[in-house]
Amino acid sequence: MPMYKVRSFHGASGAVRAEHFPICMYRLQNLHRGPAATAPPHQEEVDPSLLALESRQEEILKRLYELKTAVDGLSKMIQTPDADFDVTNIIQADEYAPLTASAADLDSMLGKDYGALKDIVINANPSQPPLSLLVLHSLLCERYKILSAVHTHSSVKCVPENLLKCFGEQNRKQSRHEYKLGFTLIWKNVPKPQMKFSIQTMCPIEGEGNIARFLFSLFDQKHNAVTSTLIDSWVDTAIFQLKEGSSKEKAAVLRSMNTTLGKTPWLGGNELTVADIVAWCALQQTSCSNGVPANVQKWMKSCENLAPFNSALKLLQ
Repeated sequence: MPMYKVRSFHGASGAVRAEHFPICMYRLQNLHRGPAATAPPHQEEVDPSLLALESRQEEILKRLYELKTAVDGLSKMIQTPDADFDVTNIIQADEYAPLTASAADLDSMLGKDYGALKDIVINANPSQPPLSLLVLHSLLCERYKILSAVHTHSSVKCVPENLLKCFGEQNRKQSRHEYKLGFTLIWKNVPKPQMKFSIQTMCPIEGEGNIARFLFSLFDQKHNAVTSTLIDSWVDTAIFQLKEGSSKEKAAVLRSMNTTLGKTPWLGGNELTVADIVAWCALQQTSCSNGVPANVQKWMKSCENLAPFNSALKLLQ
């Protein structure tokens, strides 16, 4: 015998009955109706700000793709030996600023110390004197009133007399605040030259090439991107290949220098740059200074005709 009876939901014709739910329930859409009677789903309106953001994103992606295409094209032109892209023409058309600067320039580049002397302190090993930094010191002395000093650290037992007097006789007759810049060289047992300028605002700079870049920036020379990149490349080449590289690397650098100096009087173009200073000093401190190609030899004589180079050359004698 059945436990309970269940009402039939299907009539005699098999059609589904329309059941009315109590008022406490909610009504559901009748899924048994025809597709024509089905109400269209409600579409939410898209926020205009989202549409604007999507359009902006598409525009940025398009511009990035165009920029990537342009950069790829330039890289292929530079790396291809027979490309119709003469970097020498760009260098010759570059505008150079003379090696002059004012006290206001120093404030903008080094920051204001409100009356305190801006002091550059360099630690260097006397067994490997940073010749380029001494040349740059002489050039800076021609532009600024510099308070120079040379000291010896306790880690060094003996320093040659010529290195102790590399800045000449320093007889200070004026008060400290009358100088525009301080330049202190400390002979110390360090693996590579180190420069400290402002402990509060910058970390130490290591390496002769990096310090030379910083010191030469005080002349505030302006170059375009291509020329600046070539100058940086020559500085690295002089330090890592010409000064510290193998004989094959040095020979390759001399050939490249000879080709460049056949087109322009200086490595960076028509004016003296930090690349010439570092490269000349690297040649003087290696065995490559003898038997160099003709254009390199002419360039070396042009450097030595300048007083700062000639003074540094006496330190090697």
